[in-house]
Amino acid sequence: MKQFFSKITRRVWIIIGVVIAAVLAFVFFNSRGEEIVAFQTVPVERGNLVATVGATGSVRAKQTAVLLWQTSGIIESVNAEVGDSVSKDAVLASLSKSSLNQSIILAEADLVAAEKALEDLLTSNTAVLEAQKAVDQAEKAYDKAYNWRMELNGKIEITETWWEFGVLKQKKYKGYASQETIEQADKDLALAESRLNDARREYERLLKGEDSADVIAAKARVDAAKATLELAHLTAPFNGTVTQAVPTVGDQVSAGVSGFRIDDLSSLLVDVQVSEVDINSVFVGQSATLSFDAILNKMYNGEVVKVGQAGETVQGVVSFTVTIELTDADELVKPGMTAAVNIVVEEVKDVVLIPNRAVRLVDGNRVVYILEANQPLPVEITLGASSDTMSVLAGGDITEGDLIILNPPTFGGGPFGG
Repeated sequence: MKQFFSKITRRVWIIIGVVIAAVLAFVFFNSRGEEIVAFQTVPVERGNLVATVGATGSVRAKQTAVLLWQTSGIIESVNAEVGDSVSKDAVLASLSKSSLNQSIILAEADLVAAEKALEDLLTSNTAVLEAQKAVDQAEKAYDKAYNWRMELNGKIEITETWWEFGVLKQKKYKGYASQETIEQADKDLALAESRLNDARREYERLLKGEDSADVIAAKARVDAAKATLELAHLTAPFNGTVTQAVPTVGDQVSAGVSGFRIDDLSSLLVDVQVSEVDINSVFVGQSATLSFDAILNKMYNGEVVKVGQAGETVQGVVSFTVTIELTDADELVKPGMTAAVNIVVEEVKDVVLIPNRAVRLVDGNRVVYILEANQPLPVEITLGASSDTMSVLAGGDITEGDLIILNPPTFGGGPFGG
């Protein structure tokens, strides 16, 4: 053994000594690590707090429409491009008439005929005058049938005729009508009354003018012909801005092919999903701030304009749709952009504030640790409104100036909200 150690050089002994010293130092400092604790503290202070509910969503226009071709044909004209402002009913593109389906071409003739028929109904008095005359005649016929039937209720003059030796004889006398005569008179009266009612209904119908059934039907034929002709055009459904434009003159299109997208950029909205935990603190009229990944170093303002009243469950999480309208949007904000939204649900001033990072949950209670005599002392608290970093102290034996430990001992429980 002595010979073995004698063979070890001085350099090797030095290396072995350094390794042993390092190991001993490591063990020594680790054994004292639990005794050396450096607490980070901040004094309790009063201040103002803005409580917010945060969410993300995508920008959309107040109104959006994607215009699709409803028939096939060849594009003859294009009247709008991306960025153009267009008015409601403006024709944005049209198909060549010669390339259209026959039914669409014939609709032009149908429209002329339908408009002529409608004009006649609205301007001509002939039908009304004829209906009025028919009522007068029906009333006279009814009066005659009625009077005759009333006469049959009493004695009437009866004339009997016969031939005697080749000579026609007549005899008149007062008597009662036969049952057969009365039944026939009842039938005549009922028929006269029915004809009178028909004549009156027709007259009243014509007097309605634009509200009459004939006029309504004529208008429907006009509208149908116009709708058929509109298949050859793409028109703006509302005032807006062209945000997408596909058509090119000469293109062959078919039904269902996209033509334009129109957005009403006068009002931009963001729909966000708010959890059921926070939804009862969100109300219409509350202010909000919005930021965009696509727009750096700029904050926008908004207002809650709609709060959903029915929740949706996605993967076990219940959330409600809340709509925010941007109140100071500019040309940089575009539909489809992702927005980070913070809704201001409460603002409080001059209150005692507790840093959220200092709060722990111990046996279901919120606890903070204050530093007294260089030792952590747990204090049970209750909190009010919260922001991302601070919460309002609602109850607990803590006063201004107390040193709150931001990195309390781990044995006290998990972090607030964790």
